[in-house]
Amino acid sequence: MLVRALLHRGHEVRVIDNLSSGQRSDLPDPVSEPCLSILQADLREPKTWESQFDGAEAVWHLAANRDIRLGTSRPEIDLEQGTIASFHVIDAARRHAVPRAYLTSSCVIYGLPTVFPTPESYGPLEPQSLYGASKLAAEGLFSAYAHSYGLQSYIFRLANIIDARMNHGVIFDFFEKLKKDPTRLEVLGDGRQAKSYLRTEDCVAGMLLVADRADASVNIYNLGTLDRISVREIAEKVVRAHGEKARIEFTGGSQGWAGDVPQLLLSIDRASGLGWRPSYTSAAAVDRTIAEVALARGLGR
Repeated sequence: MLVRALLHRGHEVRVIDNLSSGQRSDLPDPVSEPCLSILQADLREPKTWESQFDGAEAVWHLAANRDIRLGTSRPEIDLEQGTIASFHVIDAARRHAVPRAYLTSSCVIYGLPTVFPTPESYGPLEPQSLYGASKLAAEGLFSAYAHSYGLQSYIFRLANIIDARMNHGVIFDFFEKLKKDPTRLEVLGDGRQAKSYLRTEDCVAGMLLVADRADASVNIYNLGTLDRISVREIAEKVVRAHGEKARIEFTGGSQGWAGDVPQLLLSIDRASGLGWRPSYTSAAAVDRTIAEVALARGLGR
């Protein structure tokens, strides 16, 4: 969606993606978009892609390991796909004199905050997962490169981003579990975990607005919603959308898994001060996404 938005603004866009978690069909077709090029490459191998930075006005770094739980069993994955990949991106920006660099970070860098809504100034930052640690390390790199080499860095600390194309996350997981066993839905934790969920279109609109209106050396912005929704509520909504009378079973405990952050609600005052507001609440974002996923799977017809 970001690619389409940038093309709509008249930019030439060069996409670098290893397509490990996405599909080529998620992107516009370069045949019909002459200002778009797509290179399938691995960010850990900069020699295969860094020429794409020649003459660029900005770089948007969205790539990362998308499975937070996977990092617990494979600790190297967030180091390689998060920290090291981010270093290669920001260093390539320096070497090719790209003036602006944008990073999608995450709300999980706050760890287990005690202040809600959590502002960008909150600290100390104590990530609970290796994914969170890699995002915080990437933030440090983007900040340090801005101060050391004069480029501008933009860091977006995002709530849970959702839409019908996702292939991970709680909504996707629940649909997959019910596909395998329509009679029961296992929910990790006690169901009281409550977090914010932001639609992709709201996220993209927020990032572009900040890009247009913020002009510091390092610009750090939370993007989320004013509310949150519990895992129990999401489970109940998915069961209804699935059209089954599955029983919901909780594994227990305040955390769903090692590294989970059970309570998240970001302060969006800083972004709101620039004029951004999400068009969906967390509940509405979840409702729309569930409806879209159910329709795509042929449910509820």
